[in-house]
Amino acid sequence: MHLLVLGATGPCGVQLIQEALSTSHSVVIYARSPQKLPDSITSHSSVFVVKGELGNVELLSQAMAGVDAVLSALGPAVKSGPFHPSDTPLARAYAAIIDVMKKCGVKRLIALGTASIKDDRDKFSLEFVALVSGVALFARSAYKDVVAIGETIRAQGDGLEWTIARVPILTQNEKRDVLAGYIGDGTTKTTLARAGFAAFVINEVEKNEWCGKAPLISSP
Repeated sequence: MHLLVLGATGPCGVQLIQEALSTSHSVVIYARSPQKLPDSITSHSSVFVVKGELGNVELLSQAMAGVDAVLSALGPAVKSGPFHPSDTPLARAYAAIIDVMKKCGVKRLIALGTASIKDDRDKFSLEFVALVSGVALFARSAYKDVVAIGETIRAQGDGLEWTIARVPILTQNEKRDVLAGYIGDGTTKTTLARAGFAAFVINEVEKNEWCGKAPLISSP
């Protein structure tokens, strides 16, 4: 498949690109600062790089031309913490992304989300209440932006085949196994390896098991 990756220069984005290439997909990277990526990615014969801002509809449309799916690892930068902009820039970016997808005829979207995005299938979990409450308290603007991402995709994603891959605490270990379900279901846990996120997304774009849903994914 020919895949457009957004949020490519972050830790999850790099893992996602590597996973896509290892499973013989070709990748278009749309990034503001593609020079941050390792040479092993940017020089790969199956990688095509388009430099641009998320707000540049013309360049984003060029990057999206002919792709089979959009895979997004966009999310608040960890280092921004409480200083994340208060005007929900990521949610606004998703509104533009979805608009361009519809104009380009691209229907499949898999987006990174977090446990801050609620789902009707979730059940009570003290661990996740504590986790989400901590984020809402100490990184309020980032929390609001992530919640707005979920609202934007659900409200404007009519006609798209979207999946929001909600993640708990991300780790750097190499565990690729993933549990997929919902908060409080007795199965999912509070941590996920970034390698597991990447493996889930590529498996999902190939098998389409969670279309129109927002599973919570975690390491076993």
